[in-house]
Amino acid sequence: MNKAQVIRQLGTPEVMKWEEWPVPDPLPGEVRLRHTAIGVNFADTYHRGGISHPWKVNEPPVVIGFEGVGIVEGVGEGVLNFKIGDKVAYGIPPLGSYSEIRNYPSDKLLHMPVGLDDMQVAALLMKGMTAHYLLHRTYAVQAGDTILVHAAAGGMGLILCRWAKALGATVIGTVSTPEKAEAARMAGCDYPVIRSQRNFVDVVKEVTNGEGCAVVYEAIGKDTLQDSLDSLRPMGVCAAYGHVSGPPDPVDIIQDLGRRGSLFITRPAIMHYVAKRSDLEWTARDLFKAIGDGILQANINYQYPLKDAVQAHTAIESGKTVGAAVLIP
Repeated sequence: MNKAQVIRQLGTPEVMKWEEWPVPDPLPGEVRLRHTAIGVNFADTYHRGGISHPWKVNEPPVVIGFEGVGIVEGVGEGVLNFKIGDKVAYGIPPLGSYSEIRNYPSDKLLHMPVGLDDMQVAALLMKGMTAHYLLHRTYAVQAGDTILVHAAAGGMGLILCRWAKALGATVIGTVSTPEKAEAARMAGCDYPVIRSQRNFVDVVKEVTNGEGCAVVYEAIGKDTLQDSLDSLRPMGVCAAYGHVSGPPDPVDIIQDLGRRGSLFITRPAIMHYVAKRSDLEWTARDLFKAIGDGILQANINYQYPLKDAVQAHTAIESGKTVGAAVLIP
């Protein structure tokens, strides 16, 4: 019998319970896979806790998680591109990855390139595809741009720093500790800013000679959004893709955006950027190449058995982790 982290009431990490969870035969268009590695994302804590997020969470009982690598064990009617034994990966909903076995729609599934590590891909796929659209589509970073990355030493922030640096950007990143500042620096962040010691707006103005940065990758939310807007150059872009400090207050488009210099703000979400199969394949192809070329690495500092997912959530919500975490079934 399959086991999973089952949530029967949304709440704190302890609401996840290691229980038997039935997996039916795959429906037409679905693939059944057995996980070898499962990614942990901060968005998982939103889904577990009932915090507002663009992705739908089914009513409990429910299994969360949306990133994993595994081996195909069965295919539903009409599935032609996958067969039993294939190594596969996915990084978008539907939720359900915190399970030893699951069914997943074949039109959102990806073949794993030969030679890539299961844990690296499980830790990188969703974050890496998110970084791809943030850096190439939400705002297309150019060589010479100065950008601001919040939570620069987190799993997502480190990827943004590495990839942006490879694109030729100057990277300013906010962190909470000296240890995290060093981790961000090692990933390509030119100017790590410990938020308790310096105002990042002042650093941005110094680095850009008062102009402001081209884009802010805003992952903190309520505590930083207004200062992030103050960090932008005229017509700059605030990509508010996360809110670890809580959802931000409403934005006044006249006062907050217009008078600051015709700013742009967006709340991007991956499912819109990879809704077309062609976009999903393009994004994954670029990401897999960046991994294979050594541009990106997951910085996996935490490995937990799937049965200990409560510990993983407690750790990432503490704000003290550096790098990525994975769950191993």
